[in-house]
Amino acid sequence: MSKILLISGSPRHGGCTYTALREVATALEKNGVVTELIEIGAKPVAGCIACGKCRSTGRCVFDDDAVNRISEKLDDYDGIVVGSPVYYAGPSGQICAFLDRLFYSSGGRMAGKIGAAVVSCRRGGACSAFDRLNKYFQISNMVVASSQYWNQVHGNSPDEVRRDIEGMQTMRTLGQNIAWLVKSIEAGRQAGIPYPTYEPKTFTNFIK
Repeated sequence: MSKILLISGSPRHGGCTYTALREVATALEKNGVVTELIEIGAKPVAGCIACGKCRSTGRCVFDDDAVNRISEKLDDYDGIVVGSPVYYAGPSGQICAFLDRLFYSSGGRMAGKIGAAVVSCRRGGACSAFDRLNKYFQISNMVVASSQYWNQVHGNSPDEVRRDIEGMQTMRTLGQNIAWLVKSIEAGRQAGIPYPTYEPKTFTNFIK
């Protein structure tokens, strides 16, 4: 059965970001998709130190949060939805550090999965935060899911977010679209449509 992982990058348990992700999850579940929603919480999250150890071990050297636990279960997920509050027109520091390490250590295993970002803000900065989160999916050969508007909700509390009628509808539409993509990809797989075969990556810089 198809399964989508939802990650809340907010330090506040059950807050605005969680409320938005829960709406997405409800729509997914109504469409027959299993969901798992985790919150990274308020504990410090180590950033990537570019040590390169994960290239040989397949694991991040920091093991005191959920990065490695998610990496170990990546094959169980058909997609990932990442949510974050907006801080200074960007995602939370915790979620950026978390995703830097998850995608650096396991980005090659993200290909073909569905990715979507959700942001929660009081007033402004949503689009730049939304763009920042989508970069992880777009560099990893993932299928980026869209909705009827940019995936954002507004409010200072879960109750205010629930009163953001358009925002909540956007979350439900996102869930419906992800469910449709999951089923379409599975139908293609059953019909024998092969996953793309990629050229070896070429890395360049602008020095020469």
